[in-house]
Amino acid sequence: MSTSIRATRHVYAIDCPDAAALAQFYARLLGWRADSSEEDPDWVDVVPPQGESPGFSIACQEVPDYRAPDWPTGPIPQQAHLDLYVDSIAEAAPLAEAAGAVRHEVQPSEEGTFMVFLDPAGHPFCLCEN
Repeated sequence: MSTSIRATRHVYAIDCPDAAALAQFYARLLGWRADSSEEDPDWVDVVPPQGESPGFSIACQEVPDYRAPDWPTGPIPQQAHLDLYVDSIAEAAPLAEAAGAVRHEVQPSEEGTFMVFLDPAGHPFCLCEN
């Protein structure tokens, strides 16, 4: 008997003030697509092109009274973040900024192996070099 579950789909859900807008940001950033439904406009899935990363997606969930994390030392802590591994941070950083990301003023990696950004809703995420 297995001691772990077997998940058939993995979704990283992100709370935000505008699900459609944040989903469009991640779709632009990753080259994926945003899928929404009329039945639940407050939830938008961001999914990879068919055949890539099967079983994983990002979901943007609109919540009332959303408050962005105040990382690294504010009253609203970072609860989770995405690490996106790239071949070159130098090449990926301008693309992230063009998609709408903002480079965070705090950059804890002295070696430059990762760079912290904020998405349009204020969630930290990192570009990490392979």
